[in-house]
Amino acid sequence: MILLECKHLTKKFDQKTVLDDINLKIEPGKIYGLLGKNGAGKSTLIKLVNDLLTPSDGKILFKNKPIGINSKAHISYLPERTYLDKEMRVEQTIHMFEEFYKDFDTKRACKLLEDLDLDKDSKIAKMSKGMQEKLQLILVMSRDADLYILDEPLGGVDPATRDYILDTILSNFKEGSSVIISTHLIADIERILDEVIFIDKGQITLTGNADKLRSKEKSSIDELFRRMFHAKKVN
Repeated sequence: MILLECKHLTKKFDQKTVLDDINLKIEPGKIYGLLGKNGAGKSTLIKLVNDLLTPSDGKILFKNKPIGINSKAHISYLPERTYLDKEMRVEQTIHMFEEFYKDFDTKRACKLLEDLDLDKDSKIAKMSKGMQEKLQLILVMSRDADLYILDEPLGGVDPATRDYILDTILSNFKEGSSVIISTHLIADIERILDEVIFIDKGQITLTGNADKLRSKEKSSIDELFRRMFHAKKVN
């Protein structure tokens, strides 16, 4: 069974082609890394999958049906930029998600708040960027979704917190579901990846099983990516 499929997906802004003939299949029960440098097209692809942009050509299918209202009910999306109402308190955002999403698990959310050391009475405006990103991650991972899409979930947190967040992702997505993590911090996430998708200049340049690629290339995924695209390691 294919959970998500992109067929000849192209996106242009004016005359600039941002995504060029993307063909991609996401299977259930796997963690995928959508890996590329900043500006490679990762966020555009994610926004198309979440029906926030309209393709210039091609199509996207979720469980063999065109994406739309139905797919949004089964895809849990963490955008790169915060969307939270900063005048609200943490507990209010939990209640908001509880009312909006039928699959939201309030008990899980409260447990994650405790694990990630977030006070439910805190006002979002007074929280650091890293704390706000933790809260958004909690909201996303507390849904019993079929597909979790996380756009740069580690960008605003310190290296020590990154491992904790990755462990949170690993232990809180529904069995049989899949996760797509978009990032340029490849070294930080590759330990949890089942599959990798390399994207560069709007094109998919390599896909494959992470362990098989490491064995074949005798290198880490991060080293392979830097070798292919001459990218400097990001600390």
